[in-house]
Amino acid sequence: MVSISMVVFLTGVLLLLGIASSKFSARLGMPVLVLFLGVGMLAGSEGLGGIAFEDYGFANSVGSVALALILFDGGLRTSLQSVRAAWRPALSLSTVGVLLTSILTGVAAAWVLDVPLLNGMLLGAIVGSTDAAAVFSILRTSRLKLPERLAATLEVESGSNDPMAIFLTVGLIGVITGAADSAGGLGLLFGLQFGVGTLAGIGVGYAAAWTVNRINLDHPGLYPILALAFGLLSFGLAAVLGGSGFLAVYLAGIVVGNSPIVFRRGIFLFHDAAAWLGQIMLFVMLGLLSFPSRLAAVAAEGLLIALMLIFVARPLAVVVSALPFGFRPREIVFLSWVGLKGAVPITLATFPLMAGMPGSELLFNVVFFVVLVSAITQGWSLPAVARWLGLGQPSDPAPPLSVEINALRHVDGEIVEYTVAPSARVAGQALRDLALPYGVVVTIVVRGGEVIMPRGATALRPGDHVFIAMQARLKPLMDRLFDPYAETPSLRPGLVLTFHADSKVGQLHRFFGIPGPTWSEEPIRALLDSAVAGQPVRMGPFLVAPGEEPEFVTLTYAPEPISPATGGGSSRADTPGHQKEPALDAEQRLHSNDAGSTSI
Repeated sequence: MVSISMVVFLTGVLLLLGIASSKFSARLGMPVLVLFLGVGMLAGSEGLGGIAFEDYGFANSVGSVALALILFDGGLRTSLQSVRAAWRPALSLSTVGVLLTSILTGVAAAWVLDVPLLNGMLLGAIVGSTDAAAVFSILRTSRLKLPERLAATLEVESGSNDPMAIFLTVGLIGVITGAADSAGGLGLLFGLQFGVGTLAGIGVGYAAAWTVNRINLDHPGLYPILALAFGLLSFGLAAVLGGSGFLAVYLAGIVVGNSPIVFRRGIFLFHDAAAWLGQIMLFVMLGLLSFPSRLAAVAAEGLLIALMLIFVARPLAVVVSALPFGFRPREIVFLSWVGLKGAVPITLATFPLMAGMPGSELLFNVVFFVVLVSAITQGWSLPAVARWLGLGQPSDPAPPLSVEINALRHVDGEIVEYTVAPSARVAGQALRDLALPYGVVVTIVVRGGEVIMPRGATALRPGDHVFIAMQARLKPLMDRLFDPYAETPSLRPGLVLTFHADSKVGQLHRFFGIPGPTWSEEPIRALLDSAVAGQPVRMGPFLVAPGEEPEFVTLTYAPEPISPATGGGSSRADTPGHQKEPALDAEQRLHSNDAGSTSI
């Protein structure tokens, strides 16, 4: 019997090897998960380490916990905006797409392996889903910046398609072994997987956010553990009730990550480390579980099935599932290529082994080989395919330092880091010319290895890392300022901005996209000075009103004329029974050439 000391020693060695292999990932252009698998295979019974490991039940249990850590971290980093933009195509891909992929791959597997159709369909179900661990790992380490909707679709699909794969796998095992009672039982399993998983994830997520904000712990280091406890609770609760723990823990992460929680930065850093630990532990363990000689024996059949999956089944499923949602042809091609397989298929392949199903060892070895082919070919080539399709942009380089607010109580503020792109509005501009709104302060500028204390005359250069302290509600406006692609997000109606009264109308137009003449040197206070009594003062879609202090003015985003109740008191109510006269734009009054024409 192996002593616990030896287990701890071997675990430390494997973790160190896994971390060391990640250093070579970027240089080789190889997905880090492939290197983790390679470390496990080298350490296995047929490798240099000679570690004998063939406990499929233990591997399934440990793999499930590791996947929970990975999915919870992935959910924390998935913005609600991404979910709103991508949930429809992602839901289609995670249900219809998985089903079609499974059927097409299963038919091919039955023919290639010369096994009964149901056994082939089981293999198709096991490899039919896009793997969250693989997708999160590849997107994190590829240093690519994909279009927001495309990246969100990939993330949400991979995080939510496990219930369909589990339903198909468990259902087919039940049919093959005779354990499935009826079609009604399979339907109940499907409903429980999605329904219970969704309810448990969202419910526990809201409970976690509420508790984290109100428990007032004396020791900050307990907050990340508290969040982790709720993540594991969501997984376990859903699984105990018959739902999908994977879906539950991912949704719980989304809810917590999009809630205003205390000690946010510390919680995120902790779970980033936990996710890396989960990836190393998961893929190294799966590598230990494999036998290269058995993989070589099924290489020909596995390669044929992998080619069918990658070049036929996944593309056809994506076309049917995603094309109705307005994706461009090159985005459809990219979605088809990034159907990465990873830990989930290998974990699901242990289900037939634990059920004692005949032919399950062949199934496991073929699945493992298919995963290797997918991870190496698709994962390795993903950056090149993205560039070839004109979709991938290099991600911003990591800043050499970080500035953060680790608050144990709620504060209306955050520090955001921006990288100045050559095409950004701020590139080459001095800070004093940006007309920053009240509630925004540039704290530090990092240029190369130099830390610059900002002054009004400090000019921002491409490549600079700019750390800005701001009130949370002002972030959409600052995103506009630093947006390198001029894809300006819409502002929330009713958003109130406070500027110094001497800020120029032209500045607001140039830097924030607020309508107005770019050349105007008129101060904003002049809009109020030229106001006509009884009419609201407007500057494009904004209502202009005096600030609480004389040197400030407020701009309220109101695309349509609004009443004082929603416009911050910047317009007068209409007299009942009288039709409202159209409000003149203050800039039109400022820049009128004559009574009948304006110059804007």
